[in-house]
Amino acid sequence: MSNLNDLLEKNQQWAASIKEQDPNFFDRLKNQQSPEYLWIGCSDSRVPANQIVDLLPGDLFVHRNVANMVVHTDLNCLSVMQYAVDVLKVKHIIVTGHYGCGGVRASLEGQRHGLIDNWLRHIQDVYRKHQRRFEQVKGMDNQCDRLCEVNVIEQVMNVVSTSVVQEAWDRNQTLTVHGWIYGLENGLVNDLDVSIDNIEKADIIYDKALQNILGK
Repeated sequence: MSNLNDLLEKNQQWAASIKEQDPNFFDRLKNQQSPEYLWIGCSDSRVPANQIVDLLPGDLFVHRNVANMVVHTDLNCLSVMQYAVDVLKVKHIIVTGHYGCGGVRASLEGQRHGLIDNWLRHIQDVYRKHQRRFEQVKGMDNQCDRLCEVNVIEQVMNVVSTSVVQEAWDRNQTLTVHGWIYGLENGLVNDLDVSIDNIEKADIIYDKALQNILGK
């Protein structure tokens, strides 16, 4: 029977290395959790949230799912957001997609993959919403990259529209929602210029961000 001893050994080596560098690290970690950021990212194993932005455990609260979606009926995602905003008092929610996202490509190709097809319908809805402008983008790879970007922007708007964020702003809590995209080919994050800190600015910022990607 296969086992995971190699992973357990790596864990021991990692813990020993951390304690050697900072003997009090784990004592501090167990006594508090006070991140300023909630990261909503893709489940893709190539997109490790803390490593991308070089933050230690405890500095980043993380929720991940296929294609970094924020669906208003997803109580898992909404519960993470509510805890992060209401209890941890994060100041930033960062929706982070990535180029070459398998979920986004699968939604474009239209092939059946099983249960996940129901989840990917949300990305297909994003595509249909902007289909006229997507049709002007030549090539599957380019369309996929643009849809990865537009999907982030749409998910930012979904975050902004939640009762969690709306109520935080109603009580004048400092909270900004951002949209980023990560490049697997170079390890760099691209800011999609869709940072929103109140509902009055949301539509203007959204329209401008879309124009930057798809044109008018």
